[in-house]
Amino acid sequence: MSQGQIQEQKQEQRLQQTVSQQQLLQSHLIELPIQQFAERIETEMHDNPALESVADDPDYSENPDFSDSPNTTDDFDSQREQEERSEALDAALESIGRDDEELPVYHGGQSVADDREEIIFGQSQSFYDELLEQVGEMELSEQDRYVMEYLIRSLDDDGFLRAPLEGIADELAIYHNIDLSTVQLEEILKKLQQLDPPGIGARTLQECLLLQVDRREKSTLTSLMEQVLTDFFDAFTKKHWDKIRIAMGLNETQAEALFHELRRLNPKPGAAMGEAIGRSMQQITPDFIVDTQDDGTVTFSLNSDDVPQLQVSQSFADLLKDYQNNKEGLSRQMKEALLYTKQKVDAAQSFIDAVQTRRRTLTLTMKAIIKLQHRFFEEGDEAFLRPMILKDVAQQTGLDLTTISRVSNSKYVQTRWGIFPMKFFFSDGYVTESGEELSTREIKAALRDLIDAEDKHCPLSDDALREALKEKGYPIARRTVSKYREQLGIPVARLRK
Repeated sequence: MSQGQIQEQKQEQRLQQTVSQQQLLQSHLIELPIQQFAERIETEMHDNPALESVADDPDYSENPDFSDSPNTTDDFDSQREQEERSEALDAALESIGRDDEELPVYHGGQSVADDREEIIFGQSQSFYDELLEQVGEMELSEQDRYVMEYLIRSLDDDGFLRAPLEGIADELAIYHNIDLSTVQLEEILKKLQQLDPPGIGARTLQECLLLQVDRREKSTLTSLMEQVLTDFFDAFTKKHWDKIRIAMGLNETQAEALFHELRRLNPKPGAAMGEAIGRSMQQITPDFIVDTQDDGTVTFSLNSDDVPQLQVSQSFADLLKDYQNNKEGLSRQMKEALLYTKQKVDAAQSFIDAVQTRRRTLTLTMKAIIKLQHRFFEEGDEAFLRPMILKDVAQQTGLDLTTISRVSNSKYVQTRWGIFPMKFFFSDGYVTESGEELSTREIKAALRDLIDAEDKHCPLSDDALREALKEKGYPIARRTVSKYREQLGIPVARLRK
């Protein structure tokens, strides 16, 4: 009797171990973004002959919504390149009050009017690959290297870091269990800004241009350039060249040489990584494709272009069935073959089950996000994003918080309004004294609009901003206004003149 009990305990232990391994596999697949998921499937099919793809549809690989852009590089002479850079700098200066202080926009370089066919999903070396290669040559601790790579992946396609460091610190703490202060994070960012091309990792246009000047050999000219960008940046953005020349006491020849060098600075350092990378340097492949109809109906699908449908090999299944039907007449060698066949078939079925679990989990999560953020998917206006945290989605789906976190990490959503990381849809809320919950992102957007529209000769104080926000329906405290203003990287009123 006791031997039977011992045997039963061992069988139960093996069962628990099997369940644990299956859960681990499911968690791993859920966390993978689409490209890595497809690679993981290919690896599993290679390792397990009992796992195979369903017969391919001849038209399966054709997707009318995604066509590879040609990977070409054009040679430009220095004059043409200089003209384009000057034009780009002019465009950047014209939008200095708008784009330079924008919250992170995850469009992969696309505007709303751009055709989706222009997004690049090729396998050529990406904008990030070139930066990561440089990181590999730096002497960094394991954690600092991980954080620097995270910062690189947070850059927009012009090479700017528009996401506030406070938000990135929160993401690292919540999703990656890395607790860093913004001061520590800024130190790592400074190391990133030492990479090529100069200006990479800047948070504003002013910082970007100053980083480029700092890389130049020290001279009287570079000192003058730094003075313009530091002391006369507002006049510089408005192209008040005569005002700058007079204030600095320069003659016409000196001023012309100075302004010529300033125009050579690159307002989009990310674009210097090469035309082959194209406008979508991030080479993002969306995991979800959301479609918004004109009547407000929102539907979505999982992007499965590179993911084959899986099945257990029929030959292995038939072989296993034959072995099992003739157990009594099996030789030792055939019994070993039976064991091998059964292991491979079981492993194949377990992997298929895990893939199906991933699909169900991702579908439930995206469905809940669309339900909670439906108005954003209808209108595409960031101000319509309501406060939403992992717990809200977990309650909608019945899934664990850790599962929602895994789904939301490193995945992208293609919408009618652009491509966004999944975590873009999550934001904290601000609860007013009356109990109303407001999105911090919405409040920050309203704050930014007020500052953009203010009289630059008489900028609004934090108290004045608080009153203006209150009139717009955002009754927040002055200290909260100061906090959000700092998170947006906007200086105090006296420095905005």
